[in-house]
Amino acid sequence: MTKLKSIVALLLTGASLYAQTPEKSFTVKYTNEKIQLDGILDEPVWTFAQSAGEFQQYFPSDDVPAQYQTDIRMLTDDTTLYIGMTVHTPGSNYVIPSLERDFRAGGNDNISLVFDTFNDGTNAFLFGINPYGVRREVLISGGGQDLSGFTTSWDVKWKAETKIYDNYYTAEMAIPLTSLKFAEGETKWRFQSYRFDMQSNERSNWYVIPQNQSVINLAFMGDMYFEKPLGKSRTPLALIPYVNLLSDKDFNSDVSNTTLKVGGDAKIAIGNGMNLDVTVNPDFSNVEVDAIITNLTRFEVSLPERRQFFIDNNDLFGDFGSRRHSNAFFSRRIGIATDRLGNSVQNDILGGVRLSGKLNKNLRLGLLNIQTARNEEQEVASNNNMMLALQQKVFARSNIGMFFLNRQAFGDEPFLSPDDAYNRVLGVDYNLASADNVWSGKYYLHKSFQPGDNEGNISAGALLSYNSRYWNSFVDLAYIDADFRSDLGFIPRTDIIKAVSGLERLYWPKTGTINNHGLELFAISNWRTSLDYQLADYDLQANYNFVLKNFTEFGAGYTSSYIYLFEPFDPTGTKGAVELPGNQEYRFGTFTVGYQSNEANVFAFQGESSLGNFFNGERFSIGGEATLRIQPKVRIGLNVNYDKITLPNPYPSADLWLVSPRFGFTFSKSVFWTTLFQYSNQRDNLGINSRLQWRFAPLSDLFIVYNDNYSVNIIEPKYRSINLKLTYWLNI
Repeated sequence: MTKLKSIVALLLTGASLYAQTPEKSFTVKYTNEKIQLDGILDEPVWTFAQSAGEFQQYFPSDDVPAQYQTDIRMLTDDTTLYIGMTVHTPGSNYVIPSLERDFRAGGNDNISLVFDTFNDGTNAFLFGINPYGVRREVLISGGGQDLSGFTTSWDVKWKAETKIYDNYYTAEMAIPLTSLKFAEGETKWRFQSYRFDMQSNERSNWYVIPQNQSVINLAFMGDMYFEKPLGKSRTPLALIPYVNLLSDKDFNSDVSNTTLKVGGDAKIAIGNGMNLDVTVNPDFSNVEVDAIITNLTRFEVSLPERRQFFIDNNDLFGDFGSRRHSNAFFSRRIGIATDRLGNSVQNDILGGVRLSGKLNKNLRLGLLNIQTARNEEQEVASNNNMMLALQQKVFARSNIGMFFLNRQAFGDEPFLSPDDAYNRVLGVDYNLASADNVWSGKYYLHKSFQPGDNEGNISAGALLSYNSRYWNSFVDLAYIDADFRSDLGFIPRTDIIKAVSGLERLYWPKTGTINNHGLELFAISNWRTSLDYQLADYDLQANYNFVLKNFTEFGAGYTSSYIYLFEPFDPTGTKGAVELPGNQEYRFGTFTVGYQSNEANVFAFQGESSLGNFFNGERFSIGGEATLRIQPKVRIGLNVNYDKITLPNPYPSADLWLVSPRFGFTFSKSVFWTTLFQYSNQRDNLGINSRLQWRFAPLSDLFIVYNDNYSVNIIEPKYRSINLKLTYWLNI
């Protein structure tokens, strides 16, 4: 019996050791030596700095050391974190599609460093650079579970230079400690680094990450210890004024205007962990234009937030509820209103404040208050938009959040409906993330209040995911009451119970050209709660996908769909057409194939095509995106989507085209010119957006933005504008 106990104990110990990832750490030495930031690691102090250690391969394998190693060393003084890197490569034929800042890592050579400064496994700062010295900075939120928490729109001041040699390049970074948030007296941050080597098709990490997990997931990090405890983060007051000269013409009303707008933002540090952002008369004309999509559904589609004022700590406000089903706060709602004709129109923001960040190691606070303008002509009332959010860390990487949201109309406007006087939402969320990220999930309960309607109005959900090397699965449940409202949220459907589930089995061949392949099953169903839980629709999918070791991906799948139309609907969006009848069910199936080449190719392509039934007719779809790079100056892209919908008479058939060419020119690391054309006959619009940007000083820009919109069915202009905008970042 004793012998049996010993064997069992040994097996359990072995299993435990096998399941654990070895801890990894290094020390950031303190120095008073001056470092010349030129990308050349020739200062003697770099030999004094401790190496962080070797990198582990992530792709195509995750169980061997990286073939081409990276050496990282760090130093700090009282004001700055210095980073020196030597990045070994097969040669000097680097893939650098563009010189523009804030590049995406996929498809080009680069290295990124991730700092979890509060050691919470939930939020982190990322700084990246490529061999040509092009920089990027990113905020990671939500534990890095997916790309929804990967915000490239964040901007902060820091410096970096590189130097290319035969078969390696070096880089020097200088990140002001004032550009980061951390606890005073801190002696340790969590750290990770990952790099892309497109010449060898290798991806590698400093801290080991299983290949079934994302490289940005904050569960997989080591430690960096500071030889001297960090002092107080004395972030300077930043003022960012702007001047915008706008000339535009609305051809529908034959009205032309030339206006001069002045406003700005301020960033004020509150202690070591909090930010106060203030905006007065903001202008977002320089923000990159949204991509148009062909929407054949009955529901709204969400688009990402790009406005800088809303970026910092955006997850603290925007991650309540479910981004797919019932997102309580969606910052893009602010600045948009519904006019007297029921159309969505731009609504000017008069000003606002955002207080957000860490109150202590485990507690985060977010407070937002923004006032929008009154527009009597469009019958839009002035509104105050307020949100208070608290988030408390629990266990290893989980947290509990609570919020209160209030939209309140101002004034006694004759056109203001009593039902729209206010909308309030109160809620609590629990976000689950295990230490190794095998288990993750979300559970939430929200309730809305509006005039004369305070009973019921519930939105609730539960999500649980399991992610291992061979098996991935999840169950996502949501209940959204018919009368639940969040005027500042994204809620595509109400009056439903929703069930979404998925199961994936992955295979990892030891040899050959295939990295992994697997079968994925996916199901989504909706029931109408007010109609005795009548089934509204479902989709059942089966897909088989392949990922090759040269980054090529392809797959095929079949979807069986059911829709019960409660109201008449025209999926083609044809004006004046006979709609498909309501109170009728439709069943159809679709076969789909997809392909994606290596993004690093000079000419890269991804596409998808589907064929099958559609309601009571048929649908053929084909679409894709091709890119051509003439590195590093020119990048040309073409996105084309074609949908042929054939319905029986008297219902409309349609050939829907979406054609979107993009031309990007980077004359230098500070001058960028991008032009985007978007043609959509479903929207009867040809849009042209051309933006020239000159970054003449750190985070200070001159923009010239030209917009033009035409009706494509009758070929005539609709709206045209040209903006000249100057912004300057001033630290006080």
